Amino acid sequence: MSEQSFPGAALRPLRLAIGGQTITGFESPGTGRPILLVHGNSSSSRIWQKQLQGPLGAKYRLIAIDLPGHGASSPPPNPEQDYSGPGYAGCLAAVARELGLKDAVVVGWSLGGHAVLNAAASLPMAAGLMIFGTPPIGKTPDGFAGFKGLSAVAFTPAPSDAEIEEWLKTSFAPGYAPVPSFVAADFRQTDGNARGYLGAAVQAGRFDDEVEIVRHLKIPLAIVQGGEEQIVDLGYLQRLAAPTLWRGQVQVIEGAGHATQWEKAEAFDRIVDEFASSL
Repeated sequence: MSEQSFPGAALRPLRLAIGGQTITGFESPGTGRPILLVHGNSSSSRIWQKQLQGPLGAKYRLIAIDLPGHGASSPPPNPEQDYSGPGYAGCLAAVARELGLKDAVVVGWSLGGHAVLNAAASLPMAAGLMIFGTPPIGKTPDGFAGFKGLSAVAFTPAPSDAEIEEWLKTSFAPGYAPVPSFVAADFRQTDGNARGYLGAAVQAGRFDDEVEIVRHLKIPLAIVQGGEEQIVDLGYLQRLAAPTLWRGQVQVIEGAGHATQWEKAEAFDRIVDEFASSL
C-alpha cells in the first residue's frame, strides 16, 4: 500500500503496529473530545479530508484510520477472518486502546458503520456512536432489507473499470459532480481480498446481528442519512428499534447521497459537532 497524503494539511500521520499489521491514518490538530472516523468499503482516510482539514478538525481531535488492506494500512494476518464485520471491529477496539481514547465519539460510514456497531461492546471508552450509509443488518429473513441498491462490485475482488465507474455513481447523489479522483484510486488500491472475503463471510452468516446490537445499546447512537442516498433505505432506518437514538429520529441531510461527509460537509460537520457537544 502506498502512503496517503493531504496536500497542505497540518495533520499528524498515524502509524500503529497492531496485531502483526500496520494501521495508518491521520490526526487533526484539534484538542477537543476525540472522534474516531471509520471509512467504508474500498475507501480510505482520505474521504474524511474535509473534516480533518476544516473547522471540525480544528475543534476536535479527529482520528481517521485506514482499515486493514485499505489506504496505506497493511493487509491483516488472517484475511479470511479479519475481512469481516467482527474482524474490523477487533481492529477498531485495538486502535482505541493503542491511542488511549477516552470519552470518544466513534463515527462509521457504510462498512465502517457496520464495524462500529460490531465493536460497540469492545469500546468502553465510547461516549456515543454515529453511523451513516449503514443499515444495521440482522439474522431474520428481512435482515438485509435496509439495502436498496447494493452492488455486487462491493464484494468483487477484481472488478472491471466499467464496474467501478458504475459503483462510483451510486456512492454519491444522482448527478453529483465532480467526484474526487481519489475515490476510484482508493477502490483500486484496496486489497481485492477485502471485498471477496467480506462477501464470503456475509454469505456464510458470519456476521453479528446488528439489529439486536442497536436494540440493546446503552450509549447514544446517532443515525445520519443523505436525502439522495442510493444504497440505504431511509424507511428501514426509521423502523429500527433504537432506544438510545439521538434526538429520537434519523438525521436527514438533504441533497446528499451515500458520501454525505464529502457531498455536504458543512451540514454533516454541524451534526457531528452537535452530537459530540451533547454527550
